[in-house]
Amino acid sequence: MASSVTSSNTDVDQAKEEIKPWVRRLGRVGFMAKGTVYTLIGILTFMAVIGVGGGKTTGTQGMFRTVAHVAFGEIILWIIGVGLIGYILWLLVKAVLDPKNYGADAKGIITRIGYFVGAIIYGGIAYNAIKIAMNAGSSGGDSKQTLSAKLLSQPFGQWLVGLVGVIVIGYAVYEFYQGSTGRFMKNFRMGEMEQHKQKVAKNAGRFGLSARGIVLGLIGFFFIRTALTANPEDTKGLDGALSEISQQPFGQILLGIAAVGLILYGVYQIIRGRYNRMNFGKK
Repeated sequence: MASSVTSSNTDVDQAKEEIKPWVRRLGRVGFMAKGTVYTLIGILTFMAVIGVGGGKTTGTQGMFRTVAHVAFGEIILWIIGVGLIGYILWLLVKAVLDPKNYGADAKGIITRIGYFVGAIIYGGIAYNAIKIAMNAGSSGGDSKQTLSAKLLSQPFGQWLVGLVGVIVIGYAVYEFYQGSTGRFMKNFRMGEMEQHKQKVAKNAGRFGLSARGIVLGLIGFFFIRTALTANPEDTKGLDGALSEISQQPFGQILLGIAAVGLILYGVYQIIRGRYNRMNFGKK
C-alpha cells in the first residue's frame, strides 16, 4: 500500500517536471489575456457612466462584439481567446496536479473544484471570443445562463447550481480578503520588480481584487437564486451584476467605482502575468 502511494506521488512529481516549461509560459499569457478582458470591460463600463463614445454596461460577450468592430478587432479577439486557453490550462493544472499543495482535505478539494469551475467559465469566455472573431457569434445566450441551464437539466441540478453559487461566493470572499489585506503580493517575484512596479501592482491589486470580489459575490447570489427558482433566466453574469449595481441608490457613482475597480483588476492581472510566482520551474 505504501509503495503504491509512493509510486502515485512520484508520477505526479514527474508530470510536474514534464510540463513546467510550456505551462508556465502559457499561464503567463493567460493572466495577461484575462487582464485585457477585464480592462476592456471596465473601460466600456466607465464610458457608459460618463456618457462618452457609446460605452455601455456589458459582460464579456458585449465587450467582444464591441471589440470586433474596431480596427484589427478580430485579431485582438483571437489573441484574447488563445491567451485565455493558456489561463484555462493553468487552472486545470492547479486543480489536477495541485502545485500549491492544497491537499485532499475538505478545504483543498473545494479549492480545486473552484479551479475546475473557473476553467469551465473561462472556457466559455474563450469560446465566445474565438466564435465572434470568426464572425459566428452575432447571437447566443449568456454563458452563465447556458451553464446554469445545463446544470439544471442534470440529476440534482438545483443542488449543482447552488454549489456553483456557493463556490463563487466563497472565491469572492477570498478575493476581497486578498485585496483588502494586500496578501496577494506574496505571489509576486518581488526581487525582479522595480519599486514603482511594486507600488502599481499593490495599489491596482488592492482596489481591483476588492471590487471584483464584490461583483463576484453578486454573480454567486444570482446562481443561488437560480437554484431556488430553477429558472436559468435568474442567472446573471458580469453584465447583470453591473446592472444590479447601477440600480442601487447612487448607482452611477457605485458603477463608476466598480468600473475603475475592474480596470485596475485588469492591470493587476497583466502585471501578474509577468511577475507571478509559478510553482513549476525556476520562474
